[in-house]
Amino acid sequence: MLMVDVLPIPGLGSMARKLSSMHSPTSGDSSSKRVEERSDEQLMAAFSRGSSEAFTELFGRFRQPLFGYFWRRAADRSQAEELTQETFAAVIRSASRYEPGARFRTYLYSIALNLLRAYRRKAAFRATFWGLLKENDEPSAECRLDEQVLTREALQQLGGMDREILLLREFEQLSYAEIAELLDLPVNTVRSRLFRARAALRKLLEARPPSGDNQMRKQEEDV
Repeated sequence: MLMVDVLPIPGLGSMARKLSSMHSPTSGDSSSKRVEERSDEQLMAAFSRGSSEAFTELFGRFRQPLFGYFWRRAADRSQAEELTQETFAAVIRSASRYEPGARFRTYLYSIALNLLRAYRRKAAFRATFWGLLKENDEPSAECRLDEQVLTREALQQLGGMDREILLLREFEQLSYAEIAELLDLPVNTVRSRLFRARAALRKLLEARPPSGDNQMRKQEEDV
C-alpha cells in the first residue's frame, strides 16, 4: 500500500466544540447505545436530531482521514486544514436535511470532493490572473522526504481520473462500490482504472533514479 505520512492537526483540536455550537440541539438522543459503538450512519442520524455528542464522535473518527484526503491533493497544509473545516461546517449546515441513503463516508467525501473542485477552480483562476506556473503551487522538495516527493511527482503524471481513483482506494480506503458511487462510474470501470493506475505508478517509480542521484544532479546543476 502507498504511504504518505500525515501529521496531527493542531488547529483542529477544538473544532468539534466550535462547529457543533453552530447546530442548536432541538432534542436529546434517546438511544441507550454508547456513542462510540454506533455506526457512522447512526451517529449522523442522531446529530440531525440534535445530538452534539454524536457530531463530536463523527468528527473524531473522520478529521484525520479527511485532512489527509485534502493534504494529498492540495499539497498545502494550511489549505488542507481549511478545507477540512469547511467540510465539517457543511455537514453541520445540512444536518437537518440529512436523509439516510448512501453510507455516511460516501456522503462526507462527496462534500469534500465538491469543495476540492471549487478550491482548484479558484486556484487555477488565481494562477492565471497572476501569470504563475502551476508548479509554483507545489511545496519545495526540501520540505518533504525524498520518497514522498518522488511519489507525489509520479502521481501527478497519472491521468486525473486514474489518480483520483488510486488515491481514494489506497489512502482513503474507500471500497470499489463507494468510489463508483462517489465518481458516478461503473464498478468494473473503477476496477480496471485502478489496475491501470497502479501499474502506471509502479512503472514511473521504478524509472526514477535513486534519491541520492537526484541530489547529486541538483548540486551539479547549481555549480
